[in-house]
Amino acid sequence: MNLSNPVILGYDAISALGSDLETQWQRALAGESGIAALDRFPLTDDFPVRIAGQAPGIDDLDYPFLTARHRASWSSPVFKYGMLTVARALERSGIEITPDLAPRVAVTYSTAIGGLDAVLTADRRMQAENKLPLPYANPNSCINMVGGKIAIQTGAQGPIVTPVTACATGLTSMIMAAMFLAQGRADVAICGAVDFALVEPIVAGFYTMNGVYNPKEGQEGEAPESASRPFSTNRRGFVISEGAGAVILATPEFAKSHGLSYSTELAGWGMTSDAHHFVAPHFATIKTCMQHAIEDAGIAPADIAAINGHAASTRVGDKVEFDALQAVFGKDLPPVTANKSLIGHAMGASSAVESIFSFLGMRDGVLPPTINYQPDPEIEIDCVPNTKRKLSQEFVLKNSFGFGGCNSCAVFKQVS
Repeated sequence: MNLSNPVILGYDAISALGSDLETQWQRALAGESGIAALDRFPLTDDFPVRIAGQAPGIDDLDYPFLTARHRASWSSPVFKYGMLTVARALERSGIEITPDLAPRVAVTYSTAIGGLDAVLTADRRMQAENKLPLPYANPNSCINMVGGKIAIQTGAQGPIVTPVTACATGLTSMIMAAMFLAQGRADVAICGAVDFALVEPIVAGFYTMNGVYNPKEGQEGEAPESASRPFSTNRRGFVISEGAGAVILATPEFAKSHGLSYSTELAGWGMTSDAHHFVAPHFATIKTCMQHAIEDAGIAPADIAAINGHAASTRVGDKVEFDALQAVFGKDLPPVTANKSLIGHAMGASSAVESIFSFLGMRDGVLPPTINYQPDPEIEIDCVPNTKRKLSQEFVLKNSFGFGGCNSCAVFKQVS
């Protein structure tokens, strides 16, 4: 990228660690886990998944889209959580979307799972009560409706797109926004992602795919907070969680002309397709994605101070990511922090929330720990084990890899 790299004016997140951003950050730095017993829906005795990272309730907050009437119509939680993160990110940015500005504001905010809960509810109503779906069932289930509702909420009238790249969706949203800004099609972009995948068939489906955390025989009583353990020799799969993250990007010219301050920019990015397997990551294309992001930022691998890894806790995925990192950085691999150890895997929202944690780490000069770590002799990595670390970071590489071989990587730069 170049001197017009998009800048980050505001951001907000909700995760299993809480609904207030600074509280989440302090809990992350303390090495606290947001993973607990799953109670989002009633569990039968034989339901195979018992733990999750659940987002806290937000209905007590004072926002117009959290009224009882709005929640009754827009029942899928992706709407209220997504809209809340956007509202608070805009507040932090200092931007007012006036009628004059509205045509220059893009929306790329997205979701990977969307409102599938609404479809399930409608189907159960038809089967159990022989009643047709309620009028809002289909709008709740439309993937692109999250971005549409956010555009209505904010008045944004610029380009709107709903990029879906599975677990990489949040980061891809920022990359797509950067394209709009670089092309001169917008001055501001509302980015990010939200996912609430704790729906019975989705959760059970991840179990049958052998992707979700599955305790070793005889260790079924392990504490929930110890289950998510990226890069660890005893990793047993990812922990499904919920979350949302919003990021406001703008051109530096817009920020300066409106007197808006910023300290972070999106300096470079890469996107690749594995073209290899529907879920298994591919070494060559993941390596290329990282290399493209670093080259696009106009820097060398040695300039990267830290890496925010995808690090889902899967046996194959963590190893492939490590191998690709080692190929890019050699013996000088910088520390790689794994936020999913703290918050679980929030599907498409994970890379948005984790990027925001990177911004906070750059702001404060600190890396949150990777908790539950036990060294794997096949993965010789400094993953900031178990305790936070002070570290000045000018450049941070963020990795995110999704089902279908959808890879997105970005380099964030701290600016004065």
